[in-house]
This record gives sequence, C-alpha cells and structure tokens, in this order.
Amino acid sequence: MSESPQGQQVMNPAALTVADVARILGVPVEAVERDIAEGAPRAADGTMNLVHYAAWLLAGLAEGQQAEAADGD
Repeated sequence: MSESPQGQQVMNPAALTVADVARILGVPVEAVERDIAEGAPRAADGTMNLVHYAAWLLAGLAEGQQAEAADGD
C-alpha cells in the first residue's frame, strides 16, 4: 500500500494481499486461499492482481456453465 498526496492509504489492485482481496470481495480469507490452492493466479511475491483473479473466477464459471449445458444435451 502507498499513500496518496493527501496522506490517504491507497491500495494497488495489481498487488493485493490475500486478506485485502477477501475484504474487498466480502468473502472469508479461506475462500480465497482455497481458490489459490485450485490454481488462482498469484505473483511471485504472494500478492494477487484483482483483475486477474476476477478473470480466473469468471473462466471457472464459464467452464461450469459449459459442463452443465453439455450434461443437458
């Protein structure tokens, strides 16, 4: 986290801690950690890019929807 010129703390959405991601999304830290264990993207320093994580989540939803559609055929 850095500070703005006004002295306010500013989060970098491209480099958030797991706890910050969980807080922003309103989910338990354990949910984000479970996603990481399942392959959610993280940087080498352990931080997460919120946009990359959101894209990973959406890709998983799309895969699930495709699987449901295939099961319905």
